[in-house]
Amino acid sequence: MTKPPPASDPSEVELTTRAPKDWAAGLPGVVAALRQTRDQAGVRRGARLLARINQADGFDCPGCAWPDPDNRGHVEFCENGAKAVAEEGTLRRVGPEFFAAHPLGDLRARSDYWLGQQGRLTHPMFRPAGSDRFEQVSWEHALALVVDELRRCASPDRAVFYTSGRTSNEAAFAYQLMVRRFGTNNLPDCSNMCHESSGVALGQAIGIGKGSVTLDDIEQADLLLIAGQNPGTNHPRMLTALEAAKERGAVIVAINPLPEAGLIRFKNPQRARGLAGRGTPLADQFLQIKVGADLALFQLVNRRLVELDDGVAADHAVLDRAFIESSCDGFDALAAHLRGLDERALLAATGLGVGEVDALVDRIVASERMIICWAMGITQHRQGVATIREMANTALLRGAIGKPGAGLCPVRGHSNVQGDRTMGIFEKPPAPLLDAIAGRFAFEPPRAHGLDTVGAIHALRRSEVDVFMSMGGNFASAAPDTRATLDALGRCRLGVSVSTKLNRTHLHAGEASLILPCLGRTERDRTGGADQFVSVEDSMSMVHMSRGRVPPASSELRSEVDIVCALASRLFGDDEIDWSARADDYDLIREDIAEVIPGCVDYNRRVRLPGGFVLPHPPRDSRTFPTASGKAHLTCNHFSPVEVPDGRLLLQTVRSHDQFNTTIYGLDDRYRGISNGRRVVFAHRDDLATLGFSGGDVVDVVSDAHDGIERRAARFRLVEYPVAPGTCAAYFPEANELVPLGWVADESNTPASKAVVVRFEP
Repeated sequence: MTKPPPASDPSEVELTTRAPKDWAAGLPGVVAALRQTRDQAGVRRGARLLARINQADGFDCPGCAWPDPDNRGHVEFCENGAKAVAEEGTLRRVGPEFFAAHPLGDLRARSDYWLGQQGRLTHPMFRPAGSDRFEQVSWEHALALVVDELRRCASPDRAVFYTSGRTSNEAAFAYQLMVRRFGTNNLPDCSNMCHESSGVALGQAIGIGKGSVTLDDIEQADLLLIAGQNPGTNHPRMLTALEAAKERGAVIVAINPLPEAGLIRFKNPQRARGLAGRGTPLADQFLQIKVGADLALFQLVNRRLVELDDGVAADHAVLDRAFIESSCDGFDALAAHLRGLDERALLAATGLGVGEVDALVDRIVASERMIICWAMGITQHRQGVATIREMANTALLRGAIGKPGAGLCPVRGHSNVQGDRTMGIFEKPPAPLLDAIAGRFAFEPPRAHGLDTVGAIHALRRSEVDVFMSMGGNFASAAPDTRATLDALGRCRLGVSVSTKLNRTHLHAGEASLILPCLGRTERDRTGGADQFVSVEDSMSMVHMSRGRVPPASSELRSEVDIVCALASRLFGDDEIDWSARADDYDLIREDIAEVIPGCVDYNRRVRLPGGFVLPHPPRDSRTFPTASGKAHLTCNHFSPVEVPDGRLLLQTVRSHDQFNTTIYGLDDRYRGISNGRRVVFAHRDDLATLGFSGGDVVDVVSDAHDGIERRAARFRLVEYPVAPGTCAAYFPEANELVPLGWVADESNTPASKAVVVRFEP
């Protein structure tokens, strides 16, 4: 039997804490997944959903972007994947009667958790300017409202078109085509807030902004460095691959300010010893690094590698000299730069002991097949780009790229965020993409760069945006500087949200606001009177089909492809691009993709192959590098730590185990020992004592060190936790209001949410 949504927000007074766990998954993970599925979707519908997740004839999990193995089992999902599917497949509904009962002020006072738990949106809803309520409108009226406002824009650049990582390849391609046909490159997306630093750094270092490994490589590696990543919560299926690598003799090193249960020990719920035994220990070494000091660590490593290689005979070389000579440039400059660094200062910045760093170097020297993995614990720093370039230096110096079991592996956290970028969702489109669009279609796309996420918020604040459209996602809660973002969103004339569920963006986007409910990935798509499927790309460049199987939540729902094509048809007509035909037959969009997107030739046939197909990646496939010089670039990077004054700590935002991005499944974090609440700050006992606090105290968390503007997050519970000294952690989106809009990563403009100087007030 399903459970009704919560009638009110739980009180944080009920929050309790206990000791964190030293293992992940196991029987509790199975129970949590099944309970959530039952409560949201019911037993019968839930069973149908779980049977189709990540299956070749089913739908791609709407959670993380971890790839599927070739030999798929009957159960190809994790606890959080099951929760994501249960949330989308829920039997709860948010229809016109819900909005009639809840005025805008009431909804704005609710938590993100409460909003998301109410259920699936069922009808197009419109809130006119000056009104405090949403009212039902027809699809024809809703689409006409959008078209009218877009045509009112004095310039196409006065409209912004955001994209979430759950959008399919077909919808993303059609969306960017519509936006560029309209005349702008204002295409911010969730990449701007997560892995933009990876794309920038990898593009500079190896010529392509994607990881260079496959799932098989993970299992064949003999050394895996996992930096700034918590796979037990954010990519749980990765633990199965790590377990397989471990059983083949791999060494795993975890580099993170917090000990994470999933990297300590994994109880595989698909194995008897995972359910009843002790499971598999994973990390052989845990380097509890200070927040933001990963660049210093990898510079220490690379300096040591260069020193160890000096004067050594070729048959005992530490560096891959032949690879460096043939395939890399910049070695002499890098070696000189590394030798000139202050080793003691770098070591002090990391908070590690010299023996810990030496042990890491020894493991790297002993390895033949090394993979370096990372996630947002690396990318969301002011020096995130430089850090990833330095990690690339480590791999290149060892020749750990372009061979089995070796390479660079950014692990993306949203199911098709990489596919969206491949399909052209990018505010800085490369000239070849625009040339291909011009060659395929009868219009010249705009060439000027558009607005990224942070740039769009600034433009909204300056009242330079008339229409803000969001294709999925929850922009208001995902973005930094929450109060500034909410104020900015309210300054445009119309906010348009294509969504499956209610979220905070709907309540703040635009003087007038429009909600367009869409099909979820789990649901059967009968657009054009025929069964349609879409495609997605995972973290490792594999493109494959996704076909929904369960009946839609409402007969009023339309697919994202249908919504985009319907808007475009009304904006431009069907003369130059037959948008109506593309809505009725997604194969036509895939034919466009095959002509425009590199590596997608014969897309319609290859995407139908079992398991799909892998996109080309020259560094991985042939050890060639699509850079201007034709070689990989070894780079000189300069570490500059964030200054933390006395009486303050360096805050990083993290996910709870009961959430995925801004979607809150529940109020527990089983691995960190938190129950019935989310407004907590994890801090070291010694730091709390020095600051005059203790665990259990309730404080306001204040951020004002970066720009002098006070940002205050009220009433957080302090929790004693084994974080790196001098640092603390809190959940997003609750802590996003502490991240200044101008506090961003160099070069990528990604919000530096992992390095915010804060203080506590009683």
